[in-house]
Amino acid sequence: MYSSCISSVVAYEIIDSRGNPTIEVSLTIATNYRGIASVPSGASTGSYEATELRDGGERYNGKGVLKACNNVINLITPAIVGQSFTQESLDALLKELDGTDNFSFLGANAVLGVSLAFCRAQAEEKRVPLFEHISHQWNNDKKVIPLIAFNVINGGKHADSGLTFQEFMIVPTGYDTITKGVEATHRVLNELSKSLQEQGLSIGLGDEGGYAPHLASNEEAIEVIKTVLKKAGEEEKFRISLDVAGSELYNSDTQRYTIDKNESKSSDEMVAYYNRLIDQYHLFSLEDPFHEDDWQGFQQLTRTSGSSCFIVGDDLTVTNQRLIDRAIESRALTTVLIKPNQIGTVTDTLHAVYRCHSHGLTTFMSHRSGETSDTSIADIAVGMGCSFIKAGSLRRGERVAKYNRLMEIERMIML
Repeated sequence: MYSSCISSVVAYEIIDSRGNPTIEVSLTIATNYRGIASVPSGASTGSYEATELRDGGERYNGKGVLKACNNVINLITPAIVGQSFTQESLDALLKELDGTDNFSFLGANAVLGVSLAFCRAQAEEKRVPLFEHISHQWNNDKKVIPLIAFNVINGGKHADSGLTFQEFMIVPTGYDTITKGVEATHRVLNELSKSLQEQGLSIGLGDEGGYAPHLASNEEAIEVIKTVLKKAGEEEKFRISLDVAGSELYNSDTQRYTIDKNESKSSDEMVAYYNRLIDQYHLFSLEDPFHEDDWQGFQQLTRTSGSSCFIVGDDLTVTNQRLIDRAIESRALTTVLIKPNQIGTVTDTLHAVYRCHSHGLTTFMSHRSGETSDTSIADIAVGMGCSFIKAGSLRRGERVAKYNRLMEIERMIML
């Protein structure tokens, strides 16, 4: 691992895509190589995620992050400035300084800001792109441009559309470059916008840039997308993906899932329901179809449909190696969603990806609903060979930044 001496660290508040504060860290190594990193925040979060530290009180309705910033300035900085670290040794010290198993003392947002800024600074020092630095550090010679799942309709906690499923996505599987896929997705989105307006439906945007029309059911949203793909002449070159956010649908008292309005199902009934959706709509992937503790539901669905549709764990695994190991042993899914702020350090993020790949699971890099213009996840996805990535729609700048970065990386690799 590459070692660098840290000369300065600064942390401050910025505003994320939902208008809430988040932390940004600027870290300098060897006096003149600087890395800047900002940390996103999720609205729909798993209970096993690392702890995001917020201030509480009246300021910003309790969502300020000055405590996290002060932890960087007053607790982390004195322990690391003037010292040399590899990425792994820095992240190990950050975990030691925190002293908890979920960063509840320093805050995962504070720790990830420092960890990711250091990673960027090292790439600057080596004068290589961030994805190259990551692939070199992990001896990953196979750089993969991930397939993108574009969010086109928002629901759940990400919109007021009334839809219970959280993300309705399209995946351009029929194109051999990201650039062509982005162009085709633009055509589909324009057709979707036109179709919604013709029906008198809203083209307002949800948190992740997808449209948020008030439709009667989740399945109607899928049908709308299917129809639009056909109108755009893209039916054969796209597939549909869903993020159900199953924990948000689950009632712990009744132990049933509410799908649309008053329609509820048991876990076994949900398996049958999802099997039908997968077959009927030829779904590409299905994320968090069950509650984060419903391991049996995940196992059953993976057993019945895992060969035809990627069954993705997010809240189930939260980028945590212990939970990923359980998923591997129980064969609960085929694919793991990767979110750096769920686990708190670059090292643990990359270890999670490596663990998945070494046991035959694919990985799906992901943004959060409260995003910044930081594009690190694009570089991490390429540098670690993730098969898929999602960063929202093509309708908001903090989302488009990731896709522009992926197209830039694609050009670098193709030269």
